[in-house]
Amino acid sequence: MLPPKMPASADQQRLLRLYRQMSKSGQRSLLDFAAFLVQREDAAPETTGGDAAPVREPLDVPRPADETVIAAIRRLSQTFPMLDKDEILHEASALMTAHVMQGKPAAEVIDELEAVFRRYYERVKSTPE
Repeated sequence: MLPPKMPASADQQRLLRLYRQMSKSGQRSLLDFAAFLVQREDAAPETTGGDAAPVREPLDVPRPADETVIAAIRRLSQTFPMLDKDEILHEASALMTAHVMQGKPAAEVIDELEAVFRRYYERVKSTPE
């Protein structure tokens, strides 16, 4: 037996109405943005265990040809594990919003995200340990 269906809240109903009015590409962008927000909320601060030295150099994680903005944020987070993602969050969110809400092309947003992560890395690199 299935559990009783919970009624959707007014916000959920509004979101569904807006989603249904969007193009397929807009729907995909909205889902990508929702996934980004969930990932941001689920992200726990990374720590290094024991005597392990923190990673000071970026890792080599190649950029795929047809990368989404969400996938780029994940890749850049892996490439730059030494960065505090909370510090980058504001700029990354603004770029994601430009992509989702204003239709800025993913490739442009990803290029800008790479520049943001690189800029924050340069700050960390220049900070004495």
